[in-house]
Amino acid sequence: MFDFHCHSVFSDGELIPAEIWRRVKVLGYTAIAITDHADHSNFEFIIGNLLKIKKAFEGLTPRLIAGVELTHVPPEFIPELIKESRKAGAEIVVVHGETIVEPVAEGTNLSAILGGADILAHPGLIKEEEVKLAAEKGVFLEISGRKGHSFTNGHVVNLAKKYGANLVINSDAHSPSDLLTKDLAFKIALGAGLTSEEVKKIWEIAKKRFL
Repeated sequence: MFDFHCHSVFSDGELIPAEIWRRVKVLGYTAIAITDHADHSNFEFIIGNLLKIKKAFEGLTPRLIAGVELTHVPPEFIPELIKESRKAGAEIVVVHGETIVEPVAEGTNLSAILGGADILAHPGLIKEEEVKLAAEKGVFLEISGRKGHSFTNGHVVNLAKKYGANLVINSDAHSPSDLLTKDLAFKIALGAGLTSEEVKKIWEIAKKRFL
């Protein structure tokens, strides 16, 4: 089990990275990416501090991955900030997609895909042409375990299956109760319209890409 999208006290999460790590260790995870909400003001702070604990925990299981989630950044700035985040050491760059429960700027999904984000989180009612482009560019679309963001999981899965886009199942955890067990993650994916075999394939592809 692994998760490539969760939050610590470096943004709006409740736990310090060490406690996130400990809690997912108990849940049997092999890897956890901490991807705190970032913009131009704090991406270097987040990445720099996550790299410190990553270095301290090197060799331990679960593997700790340092990332960011670029959040509510104006679409025209997203591609460059993706590059800057990678330059600062981010191993995974997530972009906060056009969820239907927040006023995310239109064009964010497209900009994230064009900019080469690793994961487009909770992309809401993403357009067909954007899903086609995500498939071409290898950008993973998220099946979200988070309340609200999960409302459009079925739409995302339907289009991803139609056009061959990669999917990833993430918690978007902000608190201990948000963290997913493998069983719950599996059920969320089934509820979004995937078969058991498709879920297993999604996990295998994500493992090869990010681990």
